[in-house]
Amino acid sequence: MQKPTRIAPSILSADFAKLGEEVRAIDDAGADYIHVDVMDGHFVPNITIGPDVVKALRPHSKKIFDVHLMITPTGPYIEAFVDAGADIITAHIESGPHAHRTIQAIKAAGVKAGISLNPSTPESTIDYLYEELDLILVMSVNPGFGGQSFISSQLRKLEAIRKRIDSLGLDIDLQVDGGVNTVTAPQVVSAGADLLVAGSATFKGGPSKYAENIMALRG
Repeated sequence: MQKPTRIAPSILSADFAKLGEEVRAIDDAGADYIHVDVMDGHFVPNITIGPDVVKALRPHSKKIFDVHLMITPTGPYIEAFVDAGADIITAHIESGPHAHRTIQAIKAAGVKAGISLNPSTPESTIDYLYEELDLILVMSVNPGFGGQSFISSQLRKLEAIRKRIDSLGLDIDLQVDGGVNTVTAPQVVSAGADLLVAGSATFKGGPSKYAENIMALRG
């Protein structure tokens, strides 16, 4: 069953010169999760942050730290991000040949486990993982950079995954990340998403606008 819409601002779009302040600001503004995009310059064409930054940010919010690993290999870094304060770790189905093993390792480390699919990856790739998952993340842009335009074909993927989650009667967050704004947010919610990652749309206008931005996305 689809849950109420929740917003997970991506700190990729925050002011990196004052990340702690930015995390406190989106927490105060009503963010449900704090979405942390980890990129390695190898799996995706950008380099962002590592476990030490997550650890430094952890005291600034008690909200769920939703850590999205766009890296390969994933396995060697799971423990470090858990120790840094991640509450959920999401790995990419495309990041290695042993997705089930990665999910097992995340759960063994004591946090919730998610799987992410790039835009060209069909939902059938996760057919045998549903029962192991707490979160499924559909990328609605090609990962690597913020501020990209929404890829509308991903609405069909969201619909298919929502149908599958509901048919199995599972409690899985269906998350979407990429090009989410006040125009596309209602579309992805209608397609079945209940956890919306939004970077540019959250952080535009500065801290005084964050609460307004989050409320507008929530619909």
